[in-house]
Amino acid sequence: MREGGKSTVRRLPLTGLRLAPSQVWGSIRLVPVLRDDIPGDLRITRRSYDEDVSVVSLQGGLMEPGLHYASYVPHGLVVDWDDKGAAVTPETRLRKPEGKEGKSLKHGPFSTRVLHRMVHREDKNRLRLLPMHLTMEGFLAQYFGGPQVAWSEYSQEALSQGLNPRSEWAYSGWASAAFAEALRIFELHERQVGMLIFQADALLSCAIVSHPEDYRALHRALLEDFYGDLLVQYGFLGDVPVMGLGVEDARVNSMKELRAAVERMRADWADFMGFMAEGVIGAEVFASPVYEAGPFHLQRFITGLSPSEENHMGEAILRGDGTVEYLKTYRLSAAQTRRAYLLKQLAQGGWSLERTAEQLKTTRDELIVRLRNAGFGYLLKEHVLKAAEARLARR
Repeated sequence: MREGGKSTVRRLPLTGLRLAPSQVWGSIRLVPVLRDDIPGDLRITRRSYDEDVSVVSLQGGLMEPGLHYASYVPHGLVVDWDDKGAAVTPETRLRKPEGKEGKSLKHGPFSTRVLHRMVHREDKNRLRLLPMHLTMEGFLAQYFGGPQVAWSEYSQEALSQGLNPRSEWAYSGWASAAFAEALRIFELHERQVGMLIFQADALLSCAIVSHPEDYRALHRALLEDFYGDLLVQYGFLGDVPVMGLGVEDARVNSMKELRAAVERMRADWADFMGFMAEGVIGAEVFASPVYEAGPFHLQRFITGLSPSEENHMGEAILRGDGTVEYLKTYRLSAAQTRRAYLLKQLAQGGWSLERTAEQLKTTRDELIVRLRNAGFGYLLKEHVLKAAEARLARR
C-alpha cells in the first residue's frame, strides 16, 4: 500500500454501472445506480462515532501538536479487500474486533473524538477512511500556505500563517425533511449500489459503493453525510416533474417487441440522467492519489473550478480498469467556487496581485475588493484594502 502522489487529469465514467429510472418526492429526485458484475472482493462497513466533534491529526502522532482538522464526524467507513480477487467473507470482515478507535475525551457536557489521519491503515487489507471529510480536508488545504514571497501588500498574519485557519460550511442531509422522507419511502433495487441525488434537478451528490448489501446497510447513512447549500436553498422550490417515458402501443405486437421497447426506454432514460449528472459523470477532474490498496486506488478529486459552471469535489476508489467501486461527491456552492478559484489564480500568479489581476483581465484594486468580498480580506494589510476601496469609489 502506497500513500500520496501527484495530481493527474482524468474523467469519471460510470464503468460497470447503470442508472435506473428516478424516483421523485417533492423537489428531491433520486436516481438508483445499479451494478451487474459484483466480484465482492471489496466491501465497505460503517463505523459510528457518538462524539459531538472530532479532531483529526494530519501531522505527527495522535495527540501531538501540528495541523488538525475539526468537524462533526458521525461515522467512518471501513474498507476490506482481497488482493487476489476473491470475495471478502463475513469471517474476514469480523476477524478483528472493531474496538474503540482513537481517543474519546470529555469536556463537561461535550465529547471529542481524536482520530489519526483521514485514511488510517488498520490491517494488511483494511483501512478506515472518513467519508467526505477526506475530500473537504483536501479542499481546505488547497493553497493553505498562502504567499510564498513576502509581497508588501499582505498582512504579517498571512505571511507567517497563511490561510490559518480556513473553514467552510455544509449541511447535513437531515437538514432536508424531503430528503429524509424520500430515503425512507423509496424502494431499493436488487442490484442497487448507489444513488444520484438531485435537488430541484440540480445534482447535489453521487454516492456509490461496491456491493448491494453494503449499500442497503449505508442507505440511511446518506442523511449523515454533508451537502452543499442547494440542499436547503432549492428546497423552497416547487415539485419537480416525474419525467417518465412510455412505449407506443401501436409499435408493439409481441412480447419480444415489448421487451425490446422497454430496454430502449431504459437506455434512453439512463442516457438522459447521465446527461443531467454530467457535472460529475464523464467530467474532467483533477485527481490526487491518496492510497494504493492492491488493485484498488483511493483518490480525491475536484473539477476545474470555473465560476460559470457547476463544480464538484469528491473521493473515489477505482480498480485498475477504471471501474468505480466507491464514490462520494459534494457540489460546491457559488461562493465556495469563487473562493477556491481566487486562491487558484493567486497561486498560479505567484501570489502577485498585479500578475493575478492581469491573468483575470481586471485591475489590481478590483482584485483586492474581490478578495475582501470572498472573505480573504484578512490576507491584506488594512491600508492596502482601504486605499483600493477609496480609488474604486472615486471612479
